[in-house]
Amino acid sequence: MTVVGCKDLVKRFGNEVAVDHVNIDIKDGEFMVFVGPSGCGKTTTLRMIGGLETITSGDIFIDGQRVNDIAPRHRDIAMVFQNYALYPHYKIFDNIAYPLRLRKRPKEEINRRVHEVAAMLGVEGLLDRWPRQLSGGERQRVALGRAIVRNPRLYLMDEPLSNLDAKLRVQMRREIIRLQRRLGTTTIYVTHDQVEAMTMGDRIIVLRKGQIQQLGEPESLYHHPANMFVAQFIGSPAMNIYAGRLEGDGTGLALVADIGRFPLSSALAAQLKPDHGAARGDREVMWGIRPEDIGLDRAPAAPDCPRAVVDLVEGLGSDAYVSLRFSSTLLLARTSSDSRPAENETVTVHLNPNKIHLFDPRTEVSLLQAA
Repeated sequence: MTVVGCKDLVKRFGNEVAVDHVNIDIKDGEFMVFVGPSGCGKTTTLRMIGGLETITSGDIFIDGQRVNDIAPRHRDIAMVFQNYALYPHYKIFDNIAYPLRLRKRPKEEINRRVHEVAAMLGVEGLLDRWPRQLSGGERQRVALGRAIVRNPRLYLMDEPLSNLDAKLRVQMRREIIRLQRRLGTTTIYVTHDQVEAMTMGDRIIVLRKGQIQQLGEPESLYHHPANMFVAQFIGSPAMNIYAGRLEGDGTGLALVADIGRFPLSSALAAQLKPDHGAARGDREVMWGIRPEDIGLDRAPAAPDCPRAVVDLVEGLGSDAYVSLRFSSTLLLARTSSDSRPAENETVTVHLNPNKIHLFDPRTEVSLLQAA
C-alpha cells in the first residue's frame, strides 16, 4: 500500500512562488497525472515529493509518514526522467541492474530480476549493448526497467516521453499504462501534453502558476471544467469561449451572444449554481462550446438560426476542423469529413443546448454544477 499526501506545499525561488499551497491526496495504486503549461509548478512538485527539491513550507507524507527530512534514497521511490539518465559507460544489463547492486543484492537475484524486467519490456535482446546503440524508444524502456527492477513503492515520472516522435509516444504511452496496471504501483506522472494526461491518468491535477485549478477524473475535467483555464487547456482543439449575456426568468433562460440567441435546455438551466440562476435576472457571462458540440446544416434554415461563412476547412482523415466566420466572431467546429462543407460556403450553425458552458467573466469560474 502506498498513499501520498501533500499538505499546504509551498516552494519559493527567491521572491517567485513556484508552488502555492498545494494539497493532494493520492490513492494506493493510482496513476495520478500532473498537467499544465511550462512553469506551472508540476515538475517542482514532483521533485519535492522525490526529495530532489527542498520544501519552503508544508508537508509531504508517504504512507502516513512525514518525509520532508528523509533523504531521497530512503524514500523507496524510483524516478524516470525526460532524458533517460542512462549511464553511457554501462551496458544495458548493468544499467538495469544498478539499483540492485547499489543495495548489494545477491548476484543470482540480480540476474533473475534483470531478465524478468527485460522480458516484460521487450529489451532482452539488448542487454549486451551500450546505450548509444539504442533508439530513443529502446532507451526509454531501459530507463523504465531500471526504475521497476527493485519494486519501489512509488514511481515518479517526469515527462518521460517528450523526446520521442509522435508515433513512438503513442506506443510507449500504451506500454506505460499496461505496465502500471500490471504492477499496481502508485505512480505520479508529469506532462505538459493534455492528450497524454487524458489517456493515461486515473485522475488529473491541472496546475497553473503553482496552484491547482482542478483535480478529478479525465471525463469530469473535460465535461465539467471548473474554470475557463481548464476548459481551454483540456481538450483538443480547445473550447470556443466568448462574451455573452444570460437572459430570462422562471419560464426559461437563453444565451444571447454575438452570433445569435440560444435557448438553454432545462437540464442545463438546472445546473446553474443557486446564486446564478434565473432569480438573479439578466447577467453578463462568458460562454463556451466545444468544437464537436457545434452542428452544421447546409440547407436553408429559419430566420432566427445563425448563419456563418466557412472560412477554412482542415481535413484530418475521418474528421475535419471547420472555421466558421460570423460578423465579429470565429468559431471552430469539428465534424465528419464525409459531411464537411466547402470553404466560402454559408451554413446554418446549431449549438447543442445541453453542452453550452457558462463562466463568470470576472472570476472565470464555472457557473454550472456537475449534473
